[in-house]
This record gives sequence, structure tokens and C-alpha cells, in this order.
Amino acid sequence: MTMEKKWEDLSPFDKREERFKRWLSPTNVKFSSRSAEEGYKARVTRFIKAIKLEEPDRVPVMLPAGNLPAYYAGGNLKTVMYDYDELRRSWMKFLQEFELDAFSGPGLVYPGKVLESICYRFHHWPGHGLGDDISSYQYIEGEYMAADEYDAFIRDPADFLLTRYLPRSTAAFGAFSKLGPMTQLIGVPVFFISQFADPEVRESVQTLLDAALETEKWREAVADVSRAAREAGFPPFSSAMSGAPFDRMGDTLRGTKGIMMDMYRRPEKLQAAMERIMPMIIEQTLRLSRFSESPVVLMPLHKGPGGFMSGKQFETFYWPTLKKVMMAYIEEGLVPMPFAEGDYEPRLDIIKDMPKGSVIWHFEVMDMGKAKKTLGGHACILGNLPVSVLCTGTPADVKEGCRKLIEVCAPGGGYILGGSANIDRGDPANLRAMMEAAKEFGVYRK
Repeated sequence: MTMEKKWEDLSPFDKREERFKRWLSPTNVKFSSRSAEEGYKARVTRFIKAIKLEEPDRVPVMLPAGNLPAYYAGGNLKTVMYDYDELRRSWMKFLQEFELDAFSGPGLVYPGKVLESICYRFHHWPGHGLGDDISSYQYIEGEYMAADEYDAFIRDPADFLLTRYLPRSTAAFGAFSKLGPMTQLIGVPVFFISQFADPEVRESVQTLLDAALETEKWREAVADVSRAAREAGFPPFSSAMSGAPFDRMGDTLRGTKGIMMDMYRRPEKLQAAMERIMPMIIEQTLRLSRFSESPVVLMPLHKGPGGFMSGKQFETFYWPTLKKVMMAYIEEGLVPMPFAEGDYEPRLDIIKDMPKGSVIWHFEVMDMGKAKKTLGGHACILGNLPVSVLCTGTPADVKEGCRKLIEVCAPGGGYILGGSANIDRGDPANLRAMMEAAKEFGVYRK
């Protein structure tokens, strides 16, 4: 019997236990010392117990560091986007000088040279549409799939993405709009291959090859930092990033205005398109999760909060496919961690409809007392010290805010202390104060 067959025979619970074991005792990590290995195991155990709704030694902490390491090291986001040695140095410095329960590396510090070379249109970033000292990206939304193109997308998503979406959203793919349908690859692929002799297509391919080589330099820097963190005893917290099918359609293809109108004008097409891309989203995440010890899947949720759509719309368009995606991960032993951006208080009773102890809910805007009352004993919750306190408050303010959150959310287990979102600037002492608060107020008494 093959290993794949043995894995398929396991229950979702057993698959998760196997993933927890891999997270706890990674075979590909050479710890720098015995104490580093012991610290690693203690930190992972802390998170596993919280996910299982148990009480660990103390409340675990996810420091919302964001891009702060770049500024802490004396640089800025632009610096580390274009200088990978500086990226290494900045995150290594942060790693060495902060106490952490888990480490989030610089994987979301995108390589500026690559984005420029391919003429990427989805973001502005420091030095490219934004001032040099701006500390984050600005998302530039567009309508990259027309309302009358649903049928083409549903019929062949791969062909649509390659020959229409990518040429519209990224200039380096522009000549790919000339390519014929991917179905030409069935049989002898000579006619499909011949298209790449076109001078404009060749130019696009060369641009992408050059960008790929530059991307490898960036990936090496990110990997160096991640490896150093593991060896020092700081575990990765998430294995991959995923999201809601509604958001994928709205963020990248139809745009917010387009998808809002589609809920009224072409609801069946929207539903069909979300069902069509759902297996693609799931497969991508399962593939990425193979390369990380952690079973946690980060899922930023953009367009489902209260005030953005009605409760009926949420239950009709947003939740059904999101739930299916999350359940697919759970069935493979992964732990979805939706980051509920915006006000999810009106959604609490709906999102409770998941297996017990299977999900981590990270809340941005939430009465955490209500979240604990609704989800306590059913799902792990994470958050949500306001970014405003972290950025403008004092360490004493941070400790008091953390004390209140721990007092409300920690009893009985199932709580991870964190921010309402990541910060990019602010007093580094405020991050240290979060860890101090967990150690002072978050210890579970046996």
C-alpha cells in the first residue's frame, strides 16, 4: 500500500495529529542548541493546545510585527524590497532581539525589481506610486474580467487567466493575449508551440525568465531568515495562504463594484464561477502546505464583514463556498485561520458552523467578550489589541489592553493573544509589552 493510500485512509483528526507531530518535531531542522530545540517544542505545544481548546502553560502570542523589522533595523519597506541583504539583516536583527512564540518571516516583502520588471498593476509600493518612506502597499483594484465574460471563464479558467486576465493585469504577459486556447496542447503540441516564435511573445517570455531569476534571489533571502528562525527555536505559524472564492473573484477579476452588481444582476453566473475556482484554490493550498511544518492556513477575508454585505448576502454568496474550502483543509488535517477583516460580530452565529476545535478565528473588529461567549469551547480565537494602541500607545497602555483581553478570552483555553492587524511602525517596546503581558497575566494555574 502506498504512503498516499495510507494517508487517505486516515480520519481528518488523525491527519491533523500527524501534522501536529511534524510541526512539533520537524525532521529537516538542525537546531542551534539543545535549549533552542526545547524552546521550539514548548512554543509549538503552546499553540497546539490553544487550537485544541486546551489550557497550555500560558496564553500564546502572535506578535503583529508586520514590516516593523525593516524600520527597527534603521531602514524602511522600500529598502528591503530592493536590497535582499538588507532584508536578511533587518529580520535577523528582529529575530535576535525579540522574544517570540512564533516567527513570521519577510515573505510578504515583495521583490520590488520583479514587480517593476513585469509592470505589475495590482499594487503601488514605496518608490513606485508611493513615497519612498511609506510603510505599506496600496492595492489598486481593477475590473480585469468583464461582466459578459463569465461563460468564457467558467468554461476554461486556465485559458482565461493566461490569455485575458494576466495580459490585462501585468504588462509582461501582454503578448500572451495572442496565444490560442490551451486545448491545442491536446495531441501534437506543434501549433501551440509555434506561437512562441512571435517576437512579442518571445519578448514576454524573456522578461518573465529574467524576473524568475531575480525572484530566486529574493526567495533565497526569505528562506535564509526562515531557516535561521527555526534553528533558533522559533516555529513558523502558518504554512500557506488561502482565501474565500468570493474574494478571489472580487479582488482580482471583477472588482468590488463589479461583484456587488453581479450579486443582483447575474447571481447564478457568480455562484457558478465561485464553484469553478474552488477546487483550484484548495489544490494550490494543499500543494503549498507540503513544504511547511505548520498545519495552519492563513485566510484573509476581505469582502464579507457586516456593513459590506447583508446577512442574507453573506449566507448566500460568501459563506457557502468559504465553508467548503475550509472543510477541505480540515479534512486534510490542516487548521484554517480566517483573518476576519472588518466587523464580523454579525457573523458569529453563522461562522460557528464548523467542527469543534478545527479553526482559529483571528478578529480585527470584534467585541471579544461576545466572540468568547459564542465560540468559546468551540473554536480558538485570536486577537485583537487595536493597532491604534500598538502604534500610538505606551507600553503600559499595551499591557493593560492585553490584560483585559486575557481576562475575557483566556479562561478555559482556546485563546491566542495578538493584534487587530499587523503594524509597520510604532514603538518596538509595545511589542515587547505584549509578550510581558502574556507572561504576567496569561499563565494558566493547574
